Amino acid sequence: MTERRPLIIRLAAPRGFCAGVDRAIQIVEEALQKWGAPVYVRHEIVHNAHVVSRLEAMGAVFVDELDECPEDRPVIFSAHGVPKSVPAEAKSRNMIFVDATCPLVSKVHVEAERHDREGREIILIGHAGHPEVIGTMGQLPPGRIHLIETVEDAEAFQPKDPANVAFVTQTTLSVDDTADIVATLQRRFPGISTPHKEDICYATTNRQEAVKVIGEGTGLVLVIGAESSSNSKRLVEVALRAGADRAELVASADDIDWDWFEGVTLLGLTAGASAPEDLVQDVIAACRARFDVSVQKIETARETVTFKLPRVLTA
Repeated sequence: MTERRPLIIRLAAPRGFCAGVDRAIQIVEEALQKWGAPVYVRHEIVHNAHVVSRLEAMGAVFVDELDECPEDRPVIFSAHGVPKSVPAEAKSRNMIFVDATCPLVSKVHVEAERHDREGREIILIGHAGHPEVIGTMGQLPPGRIHLIETVEDAEAFQPKDPANVAFVTQTTLSVDDTADIVATLQRRFPGISTPHKEDICYATTNRQEAVKVIGEGTGLVLVIGAESSSNSKRLVEVALRAGADRAELVASADDIDWDWFEGVTLLGLTAGASAPEDLVQDVIAACRARFDVSVQKIETARETVTFKLPRVLTA
């Protein structure tokens, strides 16, 4: 038997589920317990096919729009948040609905509404088409929120009144990229209103900080997460910027191309905020089957945040 070559895995902590994702999944599980199957969920509850499949097996039915839901069954809105028109429609149809929007996304919604009430022109820094961005822009009438995706967009933006502008951000962005956009906006509009507290959520920031540490000098970084997951894609970018020779987004161990490991003695491993821990352990097991693995846990922060479930589930 050939001797297996050594591989050191730098395992990022924190990684994987954040408090908002944990809460959203719990909401679906509790709703199934309270009302029985089926329970309908508008959009993927979180961006992870493994999570969605497990909940489907329990009796959750995932749909794109509310008109696909029968009126006599409960419906849950995903963690990314929804435009105001969605709960309004559910109310008009007398549906039971549970909003699983992450409280940190709801905070951005509240900020945008406050700026609008106070007469400011609002900029949202985010990615077009992302469910969270659609939800945030849908808190106000069309045209009230302007989406900016890049530094170039920030340079080109022309407000009606440059002295009366505010910005909010999507919660799952790259901290470094967003800082460049914010710096551009603050240079152009010195009086711009900023969030009271950083909009990019603690979990996104913490996972990016951990990846900066595990990425430095690493031959390969694997990020476990879905192609549709904004925070997971940002981790790949952060790993490369931190000095990893290569970084790849994989949905699970099945997606690994083992040719990537040629010449690699140091592997960085992390997971996006909607990826379950068993997928991380599967990757470690797949590596152990091929290499002489030693695991180094790199902890850069400790997370103790939890969010309460909606009252409708606990009453």
